[in-house]
Amino acid sequence: MALENSHELENGDGTTKSDQNFLEKEAEEADDEANKGKEIESVEMIFRDTVVPSWKGQLTVRAFVVSAILGVVFSFIVMKLNLTTGIIPSLNVAAGLLGFFFVKTWTKVLEQCGLLKHPFTRQENTVIQTCVVATSGIAFSGGFGSYLFGMSDTIAAQSSDANSPTRDMNIKNPSLSWMIGFLFIVSFIGLCSVVPLRKIMIIDFKLTYPSGTATAHLINSFHTPQGAKLAKKQVTALGKFFSFSFLWSFFQWFFVSEDDCGFENFPTFGLKAYQNMFYFDFSTMYVGVGMICPHLINISLLLGTILSWGIMWPLIEKKEGDWYEAGLTSSNFHGIQGYRVFTAIALILGDGLYNFLKVLGNTSIALYKQLKNKESSRTILPVGPDGKATSEDLATSFDDKCRKQVFLKDRIPTWLAVGGYVAIAAIATTTLPQIFEQLEWYYVLVIYVFAPALAFCNAYGCGLTDWSLASTYGKLAIFVIGAWAGKSQGGVLAGLAACGVMMNIVSTASDLMQDFKTGYMTLASPRSMFVSQVIGTAMGCVIAPCVFWIFYQAFPDMGVQGSEYPAPYALVYRNLAILGVEGFGSLPKHCLSLCYGFFAAAILINGARDTVPKKWARFIPIPMAIAIPFYIQKPFAIDMCLGSLILFIWEKRNEKEAKAFGPAVASGLICGEGLWSVPKSILALVKVNPPICMKFLSKGMNVKVDDFISTLSR
Repeated sequence: MALENSHELENGDGTTKSDQNFLEKEAEEADDEANKGKEIESVEMIFRDTVVPSWKGQLTVRAFVVSAILGVVFSFIVMKLNLTTGIIPSLNVAAGLLGFFFVKTWTKVLEQCGLLKHPFTRQENTVIQTCVVATSGIAFSGGFGSYLFGMSDTIAAQSSDANSPTRDMNIKNPSLSWMIGFLFIVSFIGLCSVVPLRKIMIIDFKLTYPSGTATAHLINSFHTPQGAKLAKKQVTALGKFFSFSFLWSFFQWFFVSEDDCGFENFPTFGLKAYQNMFYFDFSTMYVGVGMICPHLINISLLLGTILSWGIMWPLIEKKEGDWYEAGLTSSNFHGIQGYRVFTAIALILGDGLYNFLKVLGNTSIALYKQLKNKESSRTILPVGPDGKATSEDLATSFDDKCRKQVFLKDRIPTWLAVGGYVAIAAIATTTLPQIFEQLEWYYVLVIYVFAPALAFCNAYGCGLTDWSLASTYGKLAIFVIGAWAGKSQGGVLAGLAACGVMMNIVSTASDLMQDFKTGYMTLASPRSMFVSQVIGTAMGCVIAPCVFWIFYQAFPDMGVQGSEYPAPYALVYRNLAILGVEGFGSLPKHCLSLCYGFFAAAILINGARDTVPKKWARFIPIPMAIAIPFYIQKPFAIDMCLGSLILFIWEKRNEKEAKAFGPAVASGLICGEGLWSVPKSILALVKVNPPICMKFLSKGMNVKVDDFISTLSR
């Protein structure tokens, strides 16, 4: 039941008269049923005496101050993950939990001083979570670890076209000015593309959006009396492990004055295993990431590490001089690096194509069924065996009515969304060719013509599966625009820029719909969700490039394979663009055959996962996760499997405690090491280096070093 008029008079507490009357009436009806002996477990019944602020009342100064602080911290975390492995876990839990902690502490201090004017509500908590995730999300969708950094000379020098005569026209090195301008142009249009569809997605189709729903349950639980107590305990656990992670990272820093020094190069399983990327590098961040990621992801990563560094690369290295020219550097794509990167690309493309077609098919079928059975699917209320509504049904009905009332009240005008899309598209069509000369205006126009349909597909598919295929749509743009432009006309750079345009549109579209779902379940106004997303995106367009620039200036070897921050996906995206304009002719011997095999294997593995019974499917690895260790020279799979093992044992010992505190502990481990990146970068900028190099040598090498030192001392 919707209110058509959104301009009603407000009560002094910020709610409209119709809101208040509606909630009171529904609560009275629910009370009547409860008094008849039926227990009703309704979320909104718990909050029925809590005032829902107006949409403007949910957008507080303190919310955006806290969001800005957390946005900076989370941007450093995402950026570090971007530039090391490219695996970004969901930070929604940490954002919601830390937002609750900061504002709750703030309001408690003001309350004791008698200065508190507005209590902290779950709607305000939702605004903070939305704003923080939008801000840090730009650090990922902005392409600093993928397409955007892939344009640089650093990545081009390691790519398969390193010696190409057209390389110079396909290079654009990072600069704060054009990066910020580019992000402001492309990051907002996705918000306009799906706003008119919010009612269809959330209410008519009842899409679940699992991440948005889980975040809503978390925020709702925080603000109940019992939930507040649990949240305080979770924050305490997060604080303890945050401190441990930060201090441990600080301690490790003293021992890495040179490359290959420190605890992160500890040969846990022996020197031979160390040479083949099998060792624990004492990274608390990746232990935490492993606790958040599903067990199957971590096992798939370990399987990929064993398959590549344990079996394939040692065997292919023995073919040096036969399959590829001897004496090539490890980063040369005509040598071993070509096999590493392009077999990984084949797995990624196979997995991406399969899931794209799968989600597209499921989306089309589900959409057809929902449109065909639209009228018959409108059931009023399920009934129990006796023909009467159960208490659970009544609770659900009450919750749905309350949520629909708020969700449909504060309408976002369709003309605003459509007009905003057209205006931004016109600006982008004019200005993007000024930033990237190789990107013609009609390339941009074509992208914006087709983008709304793809944004809808991604948002709908994400609602069904919680799987965003933004990177897949980005890769599609790389191939289409790159091939259209051609190699001699700067097709590599044009493809990478087109990837950024497309990826930002479809990514922000699905993110916004997730936030709408969270707002729907916490009674946060869609207008406040939209405004907080816009403000968070604007902050991210400034914060993310600045954070990237700090890393870029502090670590001169950033992007170099084998360095501390190799940005592995940047190299993958650039080579995808090269593949799109050049074809397969430049690959080393038998590399193409291996690529075909792994591409087919990815499709077959996914097919097996979808056809075998679920009890067996959960043991079949994920091709995308298998591919990541193929070209990343970091032992993160061991760290993540350790995190997964810790959580597994914890769940066996006390499943309830593990579910309650596992995400908080993991978030603390991630945030602690992630925040250490800030002082570490500052120290590097001011040329303060660690004082000690702790290195591990074999017995024979140690004897040689001792002999050499003794000759110097004579």
